[in-house]
Amino acid sequence: MSRYALYLASVLLALLSAALAPLERAWWWGVAGFGLLALAGTLDLLQRRSTLRRNYPILAHFRYGLESIGPEMRQYFIEPDTAEVPFSRQQRALVYQRAKSVNDTRPFGTLHDVYGTDYEWINHSLRPAAIESHDFRIPVGAGRAQPYAASVFNISAMSFGALSPAAIRALNRGAALGGFYHDTGEGSISPYHREHGGDLVWEIGSGYFGCRDPDGSFSEARFTEAARDPQVKMVEVKLSQGAKPGHGGVLPAAKVSAEIAATRGVPMGRDCVSPAAHSAFSTPRELLLFVDRLRTLSGGKPAGFKLAIGHPWEWFGIARAMHETGVLPDFIVVDGAEGGTGAAPAEFIDHVGMPMHEGLLLVHNTLVGLNLRERIRLAAAGRIISGFDIARTIALGADWCNAARGFMFALGCIQARSCHTDRCPSGVATQDPRRWRGLDVADKGQRVHRFHQNTLRALRDLLGAAGLRHPQELGPEHILRRVSPTEVRSLAALYRFLEPGELLRGVPDEPVFRQYWEESSAEAFAPPPRVLALRASRSL
Repeated sequence: MSRYALYLASVLLALLSAALAPLERAWWWGVAGFGLLALAGTLDLLQRRSTLRRNYPILAHFRYGLESIGPEMRQYFIEPDTAEVPFSRQQRALVYQRAKSVNDTRPFGTLHDVYGTDYEWINHSLRPAAIESHDFRIPVGAGRAQPYAASVFNISAMSFGALSPAAIRALNRGAALGGFYHDTGEGSISPYHREHGGDLVWEIGSGYFGCRDPDGSFSEARFTEAARDPQVKMVEVKLSQGAKPGHGGVLPAAKVSAEIAATRGVPMGRDCVSPAAHSAFSTPRELLLFVDRLRTLSGGKPAGFKLAIGHPWEWFGIARAMHETGVLPDFIVVDGAEGGTGAAPAEFIDHVGMPMHEGLLLVHNTLVGLNLRERIRLAAAGRIISGFDIARTIALGADWCNAARGFMFALGCIQARSCHTDRCPSGVATQDPRRWRGLDVADKGQRVHRFHQNTLRALRDLLGAAGLRHPQELGPEHILRRVSPTEVRSLAALYRFLEPGELLRGVPDEPVFRQYWEESSAEAFAPPPRVLALRASRSL
């Protein structure tokens, strides 16, 4: 109730002032002042566009006032101990503008230092292209019984349980309106995912939620029943995620509501454990056979896996298994360590996993080197917000991009960083109905849709300015980066891109391939002999 304390106090003081005003004229000032506050709070409660104002009547305006002053006041009063506040503020401002279809043009040039290192841009053409549609599609699972045409921009994995029922409803409503997909996260398919009928990619994690037997093992029967629902368009095995790769997780028993228990297929009153590793497979070869099994059980829908790149030899083992067995996933999603909206230990957030650009490039190069890239679609996720972010990621090798953070901003997330406390002020990351009921699904679903559409329009305009007609025409030569005050390089010059079939002809002259490729194995995720030998020498 403390959220409503100022509002209730204003109402009571306005009434008290009105009662005393006939006795003492000075109380009319109290009627005016407290009455205006009470009116503002009442309007906050009745409006449906801002969840924050509905959950924090009157108080929310103090935050907006501080935010309007600028990033310096924001850093001290709103998001303390944050090194990236100005950047985050710009990100959110862009998403809010596009989610509300507010004009996002601005005067007086770029906000970036164009002479500083790491500044990036896309070169334009003197012969711009006119592109009619911004609905760019990537076919996935060609030749399968139920192929899918994916948008180049989709909602990344966020589970029911981590997000509120209202947030899941709004995300899926936006996906249905825009014809793009909504990744369920490993928390399985809840009734809230089904309410608006938006396309789903069902993520299967190590807990096999929604398709598990009572002992936590994978259940073919339960998977088949759910995966054959027409709303499920693709199936994705989650090996690891950007927020906390290799960590697993526990949802405490107190947070396992009846709805979450029913959705995940776990008992109430007990901790819901998501193990760090899968039990359905233990080698690269077994992983691919499991993916193929899911494809068959789903009725021929595209199936793939998601991973944050860690030990290179483990990824190489998977690639070798593809080459040796001919069993291929329809798609691979590379999750960057810089991404992840879920709460995780500080060390995992800051120092575990490979950043998206390096991970994406390694996966892309390996598939190209094995002549497999044309047969496997590649997606990427990791702090993707703008049309330029999408263009740069596709130029490095992706076919499409997923985003979590941007779509959370579209829902009204203010990065209060209280996701793990169940006290999310915007109703996005909480299971407290007193908080999430303030999130208007119809309004926020429209904002999710508009953010997606306006971002793709921006991508279309970037492509047209560069003289291109589709994102698949983008290459690393189109993106430029200033690497020093006096030197500019294209991504094609900065990174080594393998030639088709190069890995079949020998080991490329690249450190990561020289060190780990030849000793990687399709039969185990274990370290190669060279790594074990180095460990042994250090222990002597």
